[in-house]
Amino acid sequence: MTRFVHLNGPSAVGKSTLARRYAEAHPGVLNLDIDQVVSLIGGWRDDFYGTLGPARELAISMAETHLRSGHDVVMPQLVTNVEQAGRFEAAAARAGAEYREVVLTVGKAEMATRFDGRVASGHHRDIDDLVVRQGGRVVLARIHDHLTAYLAERPEALLVPTDDLDADGTYEAFVAALA
Repeated sequence: MTRFVHLNGPSAVGKSTLARRYAEAHPGVLNLDIDQVVSLIGGWRDDFYGTLGPARELAISMAETHLRSGHDVVMPQLVTNVEQAGRFEAAAARAGAEYREVVLTVGKAEMATRFDGRVASGHHRDIDDLVVRQGGRVVLARIHDHLTAYLAERPEALLVPTDDLDADGTYEAFVAALA
């Protein structure tokens, strides 16, 4: 059975890097990074949240199409809304696939440290600039709190604590969670 793997977690926890590595190690897996889909929609820098909804709908269609072709999808995407996660689950069901949500967790202080390092690297420059413009560490703390509250409603989510893990350890823990 094909799988729709939703890789959830706060900013700078490594979702995109992990999804890319997983897809590279598993031929045929679609790395469906919604932040990349957002960037394909004109005006997204001026209205990120206005383009996020349509980008998620596009991603759902892409995921269903890929799953129906008999291949897995890994989607790195922060979600703190149970209804939105339900849309991803429903897409997997419509395609006859299994939905697995893996949440990379990290403490607030470590998340802020990782975010600062990511900003310095320029790896996700546009998204990071958006977070900084909206309040930086205050926004990160709010994201962390929303994700924590969301997880209380998602007992089926597989949690992977990452505070004490390097990139390789996080990848290994993610793959083990999927087994």
